[in-house]
Amino acid sequence: MMNCSTSRHPRSAARCIKIGLLVVAGVAAVTGVVMLLWNALLPQLFAGVSPIGYWQALGVLVLSRLLFGGLRGGGHGRWHAHRAQWEHLTPEEREQFKGRFHRRWGCCGSADAADASAARAEPGDKSADPA
Repeated sequence: MMNCSTSRHPRSAARCIKIGLLVVAGVAAVTGVVMLLWNALLPQLFAGVSPIGYWQALGVLVLSRLLFGGLRGGGHGRWHAHRAQWEHLTPEEREQFKGRFHRRWGCCGSADAADASAARAEPGDKSADPA
């Protein structure tokens, strides 16, 4: 779940809503393009293929994602490079990076991650995990 609380950042809820709407609009647009391409090309190219509707086009997108993209998300190779780069950072550089990342994306991160980073940020708390 996205953490869109307004306690820290007054515009964070609006930003999260905008991102959510952009994602929905993007999926809707891609689904429409798939439907239009299918209906324009496949019935003429292959005998017996009928035109599809919007929800069938969305199903084709989901099916292609499952078959060709897997369930975990794309770009697995990139994460290996990022992980190797992360391993070479000093602890101070890691904390600086975490701080920059949280300031930029903290309003739309998970609630657990935001709570964990807030617990680490409290200076007198010895029970918080320093990692």
